[in-house]
Amino acid sequence: MFRTIRQDLQAVFDRDPAATSRLEVLLTYAGFHALLAYRLAHWLRGKGVPFIPRAISQVARWLTGIEIHPGAKIGQGFFIDHGMGVVIGETAEIGDFVTLFQGVTLGGTGKERGKRHPTIGNHVVVGAGAKILGAIRIGDNVKIGANSVVLKSVPPHSTVIGVPARIIKMEGERVPEATMDHTNIPDPVIDRFEALEQELIELRKKLENPTNPRS
Repeated sequence: MFRTIRQDLQAVFDRDPAATSRLEVLLTYAGFHALLAYRLAHWLRGKGVPFIPRAISQVARWLTGIEIHPGAKIGQGFFIDHGMGVVIGETAEIGDFVTLFQGVTLGGTGKERGKRHPTIGNHVVVGAGAKILGAIRIGDNVKIGANSVVLKSVPPHSTVIGVPARIIKMEGERVPEATMDHTNIPDPVIDRFEALEQELIELRKKLENPTNPRS
């Protein structure tokens, strides 16, 4: 456990340019605090200790705004950047060197029993506000865009964005007809309003300049 914690600490320096010293990380990084609490709670749960692991996770939630169930399985080099609002469910499994940003949820759909949370591969990056729901699998080296909602498994070396999420890149190559990007996630409601506005503009032009059938 202590070797894994040292790797978690090193992950902060590897992936956060704002980190300047170990003391700063130990005292001020809520994501690291939540992860420390999880490591202890998970270890105690593995020893069969009742109640205390769940109590530790709840205290960590109150202090950091990050909820990690003691039953989740998290690999080495895990990094939560900023962290507020992150939720990781009981049967979630996370590989090595994974990065989560604030507001990420690794949750269930509310319908399953048993394994009901996602499995995340190695070297995965999950953008702020993304939701990964259900007992799906996210492959190695996947990037998930901010605010995406992922409901289906994603193959390795892919990039997904959108609501619901769709693959826009695989193996570094853009998927045909994939036009979305991280900063321009489409909103179907806004798109429809814009289409209606364009129709009104065209109708107004016809009313202002009626065609004279005799001319």
